[in-house]
Amino acid sequence: MPTMAAAHDLDAVQVAAQYASGALSPVDVAQACLERIAACETKLNAMYRIDREGSLHTARASESRWRAKQPLSPLDGVPVTIKENIYTKGDPAPIGTLANVDAAPQPADSPPASRLREAGCVILGKTTMPDYGMLSSGLSSLHGVTRNPWRLDRNTSGSSAGAGAAAVAGYAPLHLGTDIGGSVRLPAAHCGIFALKPSLGRVPVYPPYIGRVAGPMTRTVAGSAALLNLLSRPDARDFMSMPFEDIDFSKELERNLDLKNLRIGFLPDMKAGLPVQPEVRAAAAAAAKALESAGARVDEMQSCLTPEMFDGWWRFFEARSGADLARLTPEKRAQVLPFIAEWCTWRSSKFSGADVIRAYGSIMQMRETAITATRPYDFVISPTSPILPYEAELPCPGNDPHNALPHIAFTVPFSMSEQPAASLNWTYSEDGLPIGIQIVGKRFDDLGVLQLSRALEQLRPAQKPWPELS
Repeated sequence: MPTMAAAHDLDAVQVAAQYASGALSPVDVAQACLERIAACETKLNAMYRIDREGSLHTARASESRWRAKQPLSPLDGVPVTIKENIYTKGDPAPIGTLANVDAAPQPADSPPASRLREAGCVILGKTTMPDYGMLSSGLSSLHGVTRNPWRLDRNTSGSSAGAGAAAVAGYAPLHLGTDIGGSVRLPAAHCGIFALKPSLGRVPVYPPYIGRVAGPMTRTVAGSAALLNLLSRPDARDFMSMPFEDIDFSKELERNLDLKNLRIGFLPDMKAGLPVQPEVRAAAAAAAKALESAGARVDEMQSCLTPEMFDGWWRFFEARSGADLARLTPEKRAQVLPFIAEWCTWRSSKFSGADVIRAYGSIMQMRETAITATRPYDFVISPTSPILPYEAELPCPGNDPHNALPHIAFTVPFSMSEQPAASLNWTYSEDGLPIGIQIVGKRFDDLGVLQLSRALEQLRPAQKPWPELS
């Protein structure tokens, strides 16, 4: 029987198996996770809210169900954290900004939170994010600095910053983030975990928006597959959701992908945003080589992004965030992270309607180009981030509000194209920092992305032990 010191290190599939055998109870595991949070949180600052009493109450109910052999789902009683912008009944959702410090409690669960409660998962609390989710960083005017467990002076990236740090630290087996341009994949890359950005509409959300998805963040591919089984259940509130497909992602993950029949596109350089650092490029090339050695056909492909398209995406979201900022009172506006306020107003305050429409046109061009460029391939392999984790206190690499998202060029095209894309840790830099690779599939082939991610998980070099943080 695992000790309580080890229980927080089990993945979701292992925990569920222990529940079924009676070797562990949901109460034991919830308590172990809460103890782990208490031991690490002063170092990491990954949590916005911790619901100790509520989570133990849920765990006790789950324990009774498992004893009666009547679990609500295979993940009944498995602990999970939820990003703070995913609404949970009774909790405020300040969206990372001090301007919303007085946000009212939400009256209802969002679709993803509803699925977790229906399944009996133990919701431990809510994780941190930057202001409005519009930084790929762990810096927030409300939450402060969320730190990378691999090295506390390094950034988690974001915007699902707290979820990334929490997964590394063993706060829970399951974590739920959101992604509109890379916000589960970039923290996964910089924190050395796995995350899936599902196809748009695979996981119902509310309110839906262009590119917006909720996705699992876990230490293993199997954990994310198990969580996707719950999250992909239908919910009529998402008016942009896909028709429901009754796929058992966990069961199908066990079927080995025939790598010899695959054509893989290797995308080493986006030719936009930051240059790819040599160690990052080498890691992605090694992953592509591993697939080739396993029998796949691997062809290097050209970038599907131009600097002009990338800038058009920025302009559109600057306009959106600038409009949000303009609705605030002067007092509230002054509470927003100054970097964010500068980023979303330095150009957008001068935009005309035609400027915004042209920016939206760039997004549609980005979408078309990404789908066209990836069409010849079954999957695409690339770096997730062009760089290693940067300084923890910075809002972005280079700290320039006029160039706030230069490190998202590999991820944002596949958000706009609505394709499933995952990040898997491949190896580590010379000084021990994680290096993630991105796996991109055709629209709606979330299962294929999980299966190829699982194959790469088995092919990758030996992984480092998780940080102790003690």
